[in-house]
Amino acid sequence: MLIETITAPAAKVRNIPQEVAAPDQFSVIAACPGVIATEFSYHKDEEIYGEGEPAEYLYQVITGAVRTYKLLNDGRRQIGAFHLPGDVFGLEPDSAHRLTAEAIADTSVRLVKRRSLEQAAGTTVQVARSLWAVTAGELRHAEDHMLLLGRKNAMERVASFLLEMDRRLARTGMMALPMCRRDIGDYLGLTLETVSRTLSQLHNEGVLGFSGARHIVLRNRQRLRTMDA
Repeated sequence: MLIETITAPAAKVRNIPQEVAAPDQFSVIAACPGVIATEFSYHKDEEIYGEGEPAEYLYQVITGAVRTYKLLNDGRRQIGAFHLPGDVFGLEPDSAHRLTAEAIADTSVRLVKRRSLEQAAGTTVQVARSLWAVTAGELRHAEDHMLLLGRKNAMERVASFLLEMDRRLARTGMMALPMCRRDIGDYLGLTLETVSRTLSQLHNEGVLGFSGARHIVLRNRQRLRTMDA
């Protein structure tokens, strides 16, 4: 598997062959003969791709974090997902992106061309299975997010989010959130004030503790699971 490391924008590309090995679906795809992986670096709040732009690549977060979102007609922002290291994003059913993707912090991503993926999937069963696994994971997340927005109150949404981040960040102690509270609100369909008030209530009840605005320790996961049930 070949890797090209570059810094965005895409015009600044330099070829640096090296080995990359990671036990995930993306690595299975990128290791297929004829598929070339490319690395990009983005600064905080820099756009990776925009809504309506051609969907030419499949992406994986290496370091940092990415948010994908849609701007509504009234100017509000609805974040569809947060992508953390190891997560794959940008796989579209059509030829254009439905959402905009931005780096939450300084972020590096690995990507492969969609056309080469389609060709590899047509000849390699393992690649086709990996693409199906990525698609199924995105569908499962979309269904969970739809339920969260449609049926849960503010406390339940925040509890669900904290449990999701606790699981995905895979930490047993302090949880360092890469996103700000405004991002959390736009993901949960809540105002910044509501997110802050709900987190403060959970803190006062001893469910969680703070060490700065984005560093949280969960002291009572069972209580959060009860709220999220």
